[in-house]
Amino acid sequence: MVAVAVVVAAGLLAGVLVQRRAGGRSSYRWLLAPLYRASRRPAVAVLLLAALYVGTRVNPGAVPSFVRRVVVVLLIASVTWLVLRALHIAERAAFSRLPGETRADRRIRRARTQIRPVRRLTSVVVTVVAIGLVLTTFPPVRTIGLSVLTSAGVVGALLGLSARTALGNAFAGIQVAFADGLHVGDVIVVDGQWGRVEEVKLTNVVIRLWDDRMLILPTTWFTEHPFQNWTRHETRVVGETRLHVDHTAVLDDLRAETRRIVESSPLWDRHQWVLQMVDATPQTVVVQVQASAADGPSAWDLRCDVREGLIGYLRDHHPEWLPRTRGEFHP
Repeated sequence: MVAVAVVVAAGLLAGVLVQRRAGGRSSYRWLLAPLYRASRRPAVAVLLLAALYVGTRVNPGAVPSFVRRVVVVLLIASVTWLVLRALHIAERAAFSRLPGETRADRRIRRARTQIRPVRRLTSVVVTVVAIGLVLTTFPPVRTIGLSVLTSAGVVGALLGLSARTALGNAFAGIQVAFADGLHVGDVIVVDGQWGRVEEVKLTNVVIRLWDDRMLILPTTWFTEHPFQNWTRHETRVVGETRLHVDHTAVLDDLRAETRRIVESSPLWDRHQWVLQMVDATPQTVVVQVQASAADGPSAWDLRCDVREGLIGYLRDHHPEWLPRTRGEFHP
């Protein structure tokens, strides 16, 4: 009874101390306050089960063995519940400390990218350890598990092969999170389609494409294939628009019209724009317009506006500059 009382008193004292720190002016109040509110039930369960466990250990002869085993299993489960709840609250509190706008600061995007995979990996490890501890409390199951692992190598190999993809994606998720090549909020181009990274999970990356479709790729894709990151160092994006015009087109007139279209657009960030002839074919010349915008969606809309404006200008004012196919006729 003395040992049980000591355990209960220690738990109550720890709860009082955490409550006072959470309600006071501590610099960690942003973490302790939500942690105390969300962890009260699992903490009470751990406290009560720990007291019961101590009581069964002090006087083992007075308690049946299956009761002791049930108390141990429940104690492991409650501790796992408490740890998982604490991890979720710590992640939520860490996100609450970050500004909501993630596009402007690369460090914020990097922090958001790294926190969630680490929490998920830690949760998986804690759950696996808890399951292992529960199995070790049952000698028959432990014996069967050891005999399967030592004598059935084929089964172990098959299990390893079946888990290879999941484990590869998990390790790739950690690599992507900490390789500093991809962050939440980045604008990337994947297989010719551009979008914004919505979420970097442990096994896959969620990308919102320009038309609001969601592209979900395994994390191993980003470690095995090249991709473009338009906002790795800054959020400004330079959009590119190409047009085919006839060889008789006057580029100075096109450049003046492009200046008018770009400078009148609220999407242009007033940083840079340029019109250049980048290629020539036997039938046409290729004109490229580059204009910068604040972010990926703005750059896309600016490209569409420039293309629409130049096509309308050619159609209404210089239809002879549109692409034509020439031929010679000899009677």
